[in-house]
Amino acid sequence: MAADNQANWAARRRIAAGWAHHLWHDKAGLFGLAIVVLLIVVAAAAPLLAPYDPAAQALRDRLLPPAWLAGGQLAHLLGTDQLGRDVLSRLIFGSRVSLVVGAGVVLLAGAFGTALGMLAGYCGGRVDDFVMRWVDTQVAFPGLLLALVILVVVGANVPSLIIVLSLNGWMVYARMARGSVLGLRQLPYVEAAQMIGCRGRRVIFRHILPNLTSPLLTLSILEFARIILAEAALSFLGMGVQPPGSSWGLDVAIGKDYMFRAWWLVTFPGAAIALTVLGVNLLASWLRVVTDPREREKQFARRMARKRHAEPVPAAAASVEARP
Repeated sequence: MAADNQANWAARRRIAAGWAHHLWHDKAGLFGLAIVVLLIVVAAAAPLLAPYDPAAQALRDRLLPPAWLAGGQLAHLLGTDQLGRDVLSRLIFGSRVSLVVGAGVVLLAGAFGTALGMLAGYCGGRVDDFVMRWVDTQVAFPGLLLALVILVVVGANVPSLIIVLSLNGWMVYARMARGSVLGLRQLPYVEAAQMIGCRGRRVIFRHILPNLTSPLLTLSILEFARIILAEAALSFLGMGVQPPGSSWGLDVAIGKDYMFRAWWLVTFPGAAIALTVLGVNLLASWLRVVTDPREREKQFARRMARKRHAEPVPAAAASVEARP
């Protein structure tokens, strides 16, 4: 048993070392990971990093430009809004909302959609028909409109926002899980487990679910980026985070009326949204490559082809090629 555990740990260390080596040479993926780690650190340490209370108003300091000097010292690095609130502090605390809503929706929607998708793919028949017709019916409704209607009824706050976005996002997990299970249940090791009398629950969680880890992880990261945009859109429309709370979408909505007078009110929250979504997408692209053997083979072939083209041609070979 001890030898098996040591072998498992050694294999995991080799896999982790291979991933780290691949990430180090993939600059786009490394940049995406740095942005995601920075978002997590800023959200976790927001009370320590924010120079001011994000809800504190100072009307005498309203609409100050970025890097405003007070007493010879920098007072507001990113300026202030129409109520004198520090823009940098609101950006820092707004990252918490994006992280909490994104993580909450991915966990809820991913768990619910994956469970239904695996159940539909493994059982088939009427169960599969019911689940997929449910998915098709809900996909037919406009997601943003449905979210707005529900939020108007139940009230706009962070918990209701997570639930509404989860209700609008579980279908993609269900479809992906169902398609993967339909292919996996025909494999010999799954059929062998069924033949020796393993229960359906054991087959699903011990033999099928581990093979869904890589695609589920990539899909979850991509959905995280989509949820950040959805939360910003709902907050911009006034159905997300409510004042005096901090949210990047809410800050853009507040600053749109001062766009030509105070450009920083829209620019910095918009840049935070765009940079975060870019980083998450770059990380998801790297993860898709590193977890898919076919993608790794394609990337290795492209790298070897570039090396062959970059290598200088020997003088003897060049003279032979130059002969008529």
